[in-house]
Amino acid sequence: MSSAKILSVLRAPRVSEKTARLQEASNQYVFEVATTATKADVKAAVEQLFNVKVEAVNVLNVKGKVKSFRFREGRRNDWRKAYVRLATGQTIDVMAKA
Repeated sequence: MSSAKILSVLRAPRVSEKTARLQEASNQYVFEVATTATKADVKAAVEQLFNVKVEAVNVLNVKGKVKSFRFREGRRNDWRKAYVRLATGQTIDVMAKA
């Protein structure tokens, strides 16, 4: 997989309290991915970008919220996230600076 394809599949890591607990408890990491990305695409991209062994990938679509601003209804965009479980002993530093 080319580096352009990897960067188009993986958009950003999702960092929150819930994802921090997942990292500690079950060695899972959460990424925001392209809406057209498949499990195989995400697995290949994570393995090549971070040099780790991926055991499982779960992807899900997140529906955008309906919000109002100054009496106008608006809607945030839908997006897709992936839960990536790594093999035991493998880690990813998602807080690393570029």
